[in-house]
Amino acid sequence: MRTIADIRKDLLAGTVSVADIVEKYLGRAEETQDYGAFLEVFDDLEEQAAYAQKILDTKGENSPLLTGIPIAFKDNILIHGREATSASKILEGYRAPYDATVTKKLRAAGAIFFGRTNMDEFAMGASTEHSAYQKTKNPHDSRRVPGGSSGGSAAAVGLGSVPVALGSDTAGSIRQPAAFCGVVGLKPTYGAVSRYGLMALGSSLDTIGPLATSVADAETLFSIIAGMDSRDSTTQSPTPVSVPKKMKVGIPRKLLSSGVDADVLGRFEETVELLQSQGHSIVDIELATALYGVPVYYIIMPAEASANLARYDGIRFGIQEYDPSFNALFSKTRTKGFGPEVKRRILLGTYVLSSGYIDAYYNAAQKARRVMQKEFVDIFSTVDVIALPTTPAPAFEFGKRDNPLSMYLEDIFTVFANLTGQPALSVPMGTVVRNDAELPVGIQFIAPHFGEQRLFTIGKEVA
Repeated sequence: MRTIADIRKDLLAGTVSVADIVEKYLGRAEETQDYGAFLEVFDDLEEQAAYAQKILDTKGENSPLLTGIPIAFKDNILIHGREATSASKILEGYRAPYDATVTKKLRAAGAIFFGRTNMDEFAMGASTEHSAYQKTKNPHDSRRVPGGSSGGSAAAVGLGSVPVALGSDTAGSIRQPAAFCGVVGLKPTYGAVSRYGLMALGSSLDTIGPLATSVADAETLFSIIAGMDSRDSTTQSPTPVSVPKKMKVGIPRKLLSSGVDADVLGRFEETVELLQSQGHSIVDIELATALYGVPVYYIIMPAEASANLARYDGIRFGIQEYDPSFNALFSKTRTKGFGPEVKRRILLGTYVLSSGYIDAYYNAAQKARRVMQKEFVDIFSTVDVIALPTTPAPAFEFGKRDNPLSMYLEDIFTVFANLTGQPALSVPMGTVVRNDAELPVGIQFIAPHFGEQRLFTIGKEVA
C-alpha cells in the first residue's frame, strides 16, 4: 500500500493529479463497500480535489504536507457542516456546528476529507458490532470483526480505501483494530492531542490518534495534529524524552504466561528476537497492577460516560420523542436513541457514582489508578519502552458481543496505557492462521509520557 510520501512524490512530479488519487481511492471504497467501513463517503471529493490541485500547481513543494492526501474520520470527530452521529440513532441527522481542533489542523495541512467511518456506538465496544447503522467486516476475513471501537477507520486503511484515517482510543480502540486489520495505530500521550470536537466517552481516558499503513505515516499525522490548544485545558507542552539508539525493552513475562494464544505468543517471541538481533536489550519486568486494569477501567469509564452522555436528552441534540413531561421526554428519547451497550454502561456508571457506592467503587478505582501510574513511572526509570502483544488473540468471529464480560477482556493488554496516560503504538508482527484465513496480529510498544519518538523509532525496526 502506498504511503503519504509516495503519493506526495508523484503529485509533485506531476505523474498523477489529485483527481487521479481521489478517483483511485473512491473506486477502492466502492469495490469494498460490502465491508461496511464507511458510514458516508463525502459528495464533494471532486471539488476538494480541484482546490488541492490549484494549491499544488501554485506552491509546489511549498504546499502543505498533506495536500491531495485523502483521510477518513471516525464518526465521533466533528467536521463543520457534516453529519456526526457517533454511530448512534440518538444523533441521527445531527450536523457539526464547528470543526474539531484536529480537523482544523488537517484542513490547514491540505488533506482531502474523504468520509466518516463506522464505529461502536459512542466508542463503546471492541468489535464495531455496536454500531446502530451497520456491521463492519475484517479486511482479511469477512466472517470476523475488524476490532473496535475504531473498526471502520482501521478497516478503511486495511482495505486500501484511504491511506490514513483518524480514530479515538479510550481503552485500546485504535490499537486493537489496528492489530486485527494489519495496520499501524498510535494512541498518543494523554494531552498531546486536543480532544476539542471529539464526542466524549471517558474524558480522562479519550485520545485521538492515527491509523496508517506505515509507522512513518502515523508519525506524519501525529506531527500535524499534536500540540497545545486553548480550547482543551488538558493539552500539555511536551517534555523532551531522549531516544537511545539501542533501547532497553521491558517484557512483562508473567502477564503473558497465560491467556495468550500460543501462535500469537510465537509471533511475539520472534519479534522480540528480531529486536535483540538489532542490538536492543530485553529486560524482564513485573507489571503487578496490569491485571487490575480492566476492572479499574470498567468502573472509571462508565462513571465518566454516564456524566458525558447526560447531554443527549432530546432537547439539545439529535432525535426527540416528544412528551409534555420533560422526564418522560428524556426517558423516551434515550430509550429509543441509545443501543443496549450504551444503556448498560450508563446504568453501571450511575450505579458506581451513587451515594451508597461511590467510595466502595469509584473512589477505590481512582486510588488503584494512582498506584498503577506510579508503577509505570518506576518501570520507565529502568527501561525505555515496554513490549507485549497488542491483543491476546487475532480477530474473533462475529457474535462475541452477546457475552459482554468476554468482550471487556479484549482490552486486557491495552487499557493500562489509557489509565496511566502513556503513549502506545501497535504495529503488525506477522500473521496466524484460523479456519484457512491468515489473520494479522500486532505488537504493542508503550513509552513514558511524550515518548512518541521512541515508539516511532522502534516501530520502524519491526514494521
